[in-house]
Amino acid sequence: MTDFFGDIAPVSFDPNGDGDLTFRHYDPDALVLGKRLEDHLRFSVAWWHSFAWPGGDPFGGQTFERPWFGDSMDDAKLKADVAFEMFRILGQPFFCFHDLDIRPEGDSFAESADRLDAITDYIGSKMERTGTKLLWGTANLFTHRRFMGGAATNPDPDVFAYAAATVKTCIDATKKLGGENYVLWGGREGYETLLNTNLVREREQAGRFLCMVVDYARKIGFDGTILIEPKPQEPTKHQYDYDVATVYGFLKDFGLENDVKVNIEQGHAILAGHSFEHELALAASLGIFGSIDMNRNDYQSGWDTDQFPDNVPEVARAYYEVLRAGGFSTGGTNFDAKLRRQSLDPMDLIAAHVGAMDVCARGLKAAAALLDSGELEAARAERYAGWETSDLLTSDLASIEARVRAGGVDPAPRSGRQERLENIWNRYV
Repeated sequence: MTDFFGDIAPVSFDPNGDGDLTFRHYDPDALVLGKRLEDHLRFSVAWWHSFAWPGGDPFGGQTFERPWFGDSMDDAKLKADVAFEMFRILGQPFFCFHDLDIRPEGDSFAESADRLDAITDYIGSKMERTGTKLLWGTANLFTHRRFMGGAATNPDPDVFAYAAATVKTCIDATKKLGGENYVLWGGREGYETLLNTNLVREREQAGRFLCMVVDYARKIGFDGTILIEPKPQEPTKHQYDYDVATVYGFLKDFGLENDVKVNIEQGHAILAGHSFEHELALAASLGIFGSIDMNRNDYQSGWDTDQFPDNVPEVARAYYEVLRAGGFSTGGTNFDAKLRRQSLDPMDLIAAHVGAMDVCARGLKAAAALLDSGELEAARAERYAGWETSDLLTSDLASIEARVRAGGVDPAPRSGRQERLENIWNRYV
């Protein structure tokens, strides 16, 4: 136990409760479409934003004062103690981490690896006592200046080697902790200008790197899912993993489409010029849907502001696509979200997650009710009904032209009924 959160009690479900720290919509044991709500949502806390982020922004530095901010292993252990105290209060089933979030950087690669191994054992003992599980682990290949030109795509082979060795240790740690997924987030895998960039070489390096990851994970018996997180324009201007479609093309090129899936973030989808539900639906249609980071952007800033979700209709659209895809397998709902710089109190950290979990629960229940009604799916099926008996896709242009000539085909346009379908949607959310 720590005293960071004081006497804050575990959050409970009470639909008529008052105060900031009560779930009004998230009842973990409630059955939705025959499945517990906790098992639908599979909530996860992000170690980095919750416990490692100091509150800085492009125009100002640290605003948070945390007793574990420091570079020692004792600081790392205190951070873990506080993290598991928050997990006890929230009761969410999972957490996620980068290596740099949970251990301080050493003076050498070997020292950093040893520290990761030691803190992994420390966290593992807490997981055994509490039952909290690891949704996914990943490597931080973007913060240190050595990665300023990329990790896998770096022009210096020594940096490629350092990144590969780092990922190896992080896969080991993820497996040791029973992680259900391993994520690759390529924050620096891109370029600023073509004047100093060899696109062919860098893309080949990225492909070979990912093949090594898949091969090693399977070699050591890691049976979790390997995930890529699409990311556009941040911090590198041109990203090799821009969106779901780009990632799928990359996976197909290197024969990895059956080995790797995607972890999709709401904020990244918006930065790529898409909606969150578009990216989810596309990933599902391509067979690469894996997991999600549930946050939001400030739509006025045009930047990835990593805010907790607060828009139920927006969240419901996302979960409708998750449910249509069959729900999560090894994936889940990770809150890759951080407090605002002025939210200084420990209670703010709890309240932010409570509100986000309630928003997601409301959204998923609305999406489930609409899916269960069959209204949208019936309208979708009706729109494409003609294709159920058509043989056009197995024909050829000459045959089709002859058929159209002989039959006098002149199709009349039909309404897409978008506004009526939106009205149906809004009755549920």
